[in-house]
Amino acid sequence: MTLEINRRMFLASATAAFAAPALVAGIRPARAATTLTLGHGAAPGNPRTLAASKFAELVAEKTDGRVRINVAGAETLGSDSAMLTSLRTGALDFTANSQGATSAVVPELAALGLPFLFKDTDAASRVLSGSVGEDLNKRFEAVGIVPLGWWDNGIRHLTNSKRKVVTPSDVKGMKIRTPADPMTIDIFQSLGASTEQIAFGELYIALQQGVVDGQENPLANIESSKLFEVNRFISLTAHKWESTPFLMSKIAQARLGADLEAVKAAAEEAGGLQRELSVQKSAQVLEAFKKNSNIEVVDVDREAFVKATASVADNWKKKPFGDFVKQIEAAARG
Repeated sequence: MTLEINRRMFLASATAAFAAPALVAGIRPARAATTLTLGHGAAPGNPRTLAASKFAELVAEKTDGRVRINVAGAETLGSDSAMLTSLRTGALDFTANSQGATSAVVPELAALGLPFLFKDTDAASRVLSGSVGEDLNKRFEAVGIVPLGWWDNGIRHLTNSKRKVVTPSDVKGMKIRTPADPMTIDIFQSLGASTEQIAFGELYIALQQGVVDGQENPLANIESSKLFEVNRFISLTAHKWESTPFLMSKIAQARLGADLEAVKAAAEEAGGLQRELSVQKSAQVLEAFKKNSNIEVVDVDREAFVKATASVADNWKKKPFGDFVKQIEAAARG
């Protein structure tokens, strides 16, 4: 209920602000614009935030103002899980969500995060542009969600406040925050860590207060949410890649009518920008971290981590959707 109230307040204020100039001028538009809402959890300056704003701009441009997108970031409309629920009920129209939260609805999505499967964003994008992406699209549509693209959430790395992590044994016994993503949980439990699921918006305080020792995220998220302030050791584990599913509700799809194709085109263009910005941001952040005397950037024994997490992929191939896991693995290595 709180989320719906927040959404209504957000829409009311945004609509009033947009309409005020027209009322003052005494102009009544021939047709009111269709106003839709896009929610996400990223902080200001994050590539996800910038791309969401670009999407709104492109939609207005490509529909000649017939469709307007209000963007609510930084968990204004709740957590990724809450926004996903709102999307399915029609209380929210679009979300640039997280792979972990979304895998609760489409479990197969988590298989994109198999340990050390993708070396970079280009490799993942290539796989998602083929049969794997087509398969995932069908699975989403079956649960009432329309995928508009696979944005980049980056290669993920481990940070902590305790010690340098170079080998898997250095992780053993640590308390690591993970998203509610079964793949990430399995990876860190295979390394001997205890895992705890904490909402991203609460993560900084949890690290600051020592509720957990560390966490894992792409460099852009570590920087934009200032996690490096409370976790000085940043180990370049590159243990997995994650997508940012860009999703639309079927109710919003029905409302768009003839403007649907323009919105899809805007989503594709914004997605390309987001992936480009994400790669650029990661490189920039890494250089900045290396120059920061308060941060210790650590190279790890990659082969040791690959070996220590090998059982994760084996176990996932035994799941009911094991054939899909094998399909992703084959596509990534093909």
